[in-house]
Amino acid sequence: MQEKLLNIIRQQIKISENEIKLCNEYFEPVIIPKNKIIEEEGRIPQYLYFVVSGYMRLFYYNDNGDEITTHINCPPGFITSYSSFINQTKAAENVECITECELLRISKNNLDLITSRSEAFKDFSIWVFQQSIAYNENRSKELATLTAEQRYQKLIDSYPHIIHNVPLQYIASFLGMNPKSLSRIRKQMIK
Repeated sequence: MQEKLLNIIRQQIKISENEIKLCNEYFEPVIIPKNKIIEEEGRIPQYLYFVVSGYMRLFYYNDNGDEITTHINCPPGFITSYSSFINQTKAAENVECITECELLRISKNNLDLITSRSEAFKDFSIWVFQQSIAYNENRSKELATLTAEQRYQKLIDSYPHIIHNVPLQYIASFLGMNPKSLSRIRKQMIK
């Protein structure tokens, strides 16, 4: 499983044999069953996860008790409640495996340890968090400026397999609409 992570790291930075050993030592492989919440809101996130395979989401409960999906992770990529993980504060979101997931996880203490031992991992860690910030800024802009149809089209253009792996109610919530609206949009696009 580490090879997928190492390939992503190598695309961004040059790493040594020693840094490969650090990656293999500190990124723990785990397999999580589908529909399992692995980090709960109201608790400090324990891990940063690298998704080798499977689909995950971040979600919270609104005042009506409805689940609001804020992020869907399509592999490969990282996921956690980032600001809470970095600052070791209680998260406002849950991290859930939508499908069975193969993950590599690293604790905050171990991430701090390898970034203190390796400039390459420090640089890569900064890059990961920068990507998260850029993603969230872009997502906010899309929610504010694109129509529901445009948001859906962009999602399926970028991640065509998402439709077959993620329940439509999660996709609808992620796109800022209700499931009935998403069904109507999908029917119109088929015509």
